Amino acid sequence: MEKQSKKAWLYLLPAMAFLGVFMIYPLIDVFVYSFEEGYNSASQTFFGVGLYNYSYVLRDPYFLQALKNTFLLVIITVPLSTSLALVISLALSSIEKLRNLFQTVYFLPYVTNTLAVGLVFMILFKKTPYTEGLVNLMINWFGGKSVDFISGPYWAKMFVLSFYTVWIVMPFKVLILTSALASVDETYYNAARIDGATGAAMFTRITLPMISPMIFYLVITGFIGAFKAYSDAVALFGTDLNAAGMNTIVGYIYDMLYGNSGGYPSFASAAAILLFAIVLTITCINLMISKKHVHY
Repeated sequence: MEKQSKKAWLYLLPAMAFLGVFMIYPLIDVFVYSFEEGYNSASQTFFGVGLYNYSYVLRDPYFLQALKNTFLLVIITVPLSTSLALVISLALSSIEKLRNLFQTVYFLPYVTNTLAVGLVFMILFKKTPYTEGLVNLMINWFGGKSVDFISGPYWAKMFVLSFYTVWIVMPFKVLILTSALASVDETYYNAARIDGATGAAMFTRITLPMISPMIFYLVITGFIGAFKAYSDAVALFGTDLNAAGMNTIVGYIYDMLYGNSGGYPSFASAAAILLFAIVLTITCINLMISKKHVHY
């Protein structure tokens, strides 16, 4: 047994070394940077250790705006995309002949380049000197007024960003939920029909409990993915997200490192640790909730 244990650890060694070098060490390094006050990346020096970096970040209006944008994006897109994906998956599961075709069509946005999809959305929503944009043309056709979704009011820009995010993440969720629905044993449904159960009862008592692990997985990964959003906003509003008022926490971290206000790794590290703490807290809350509502 001891010989087998050593052999198992030997097999795990490359993976553990990889995780240690590229994940654990950077996390520790970022944590240390976040407490070093006045860190100079050129001279590799700092003049103190404390909580000033956290204090600065939490008072920075750009970070507070990024925090607001990120939380709104999470609150809007995660429940909406998961719910829509479940409805679409249920519809696909009821179609037998063209199911594979529709699955392929729904999955196409997921394998399409993010910036390419963003360009299409800009064509649909952006007002230019030559056109109002396809969406505004439709709004005008119904008697409404044109809205500048890209450079206009905050609610319009958040609508486009949320719509874009839902569009991007939907295909993966549809694929996962369609597979989960296909794995439910038909015997349960046959037994329920014999007992006279309605379609709604079968959905709430059989379907949802059986696919609840996959729903929980999508919710967790959805929260993490939405908190890491950055390329979505860049694809729609350009690289100067602070000027557009549409920056995210990850965008704020990038700006502190490499953007116009870059060269402040200590501030970026503090923001990264705050993001880590937020994601960890929400993940733990979801894990506690899952103990009562997820059936394995």
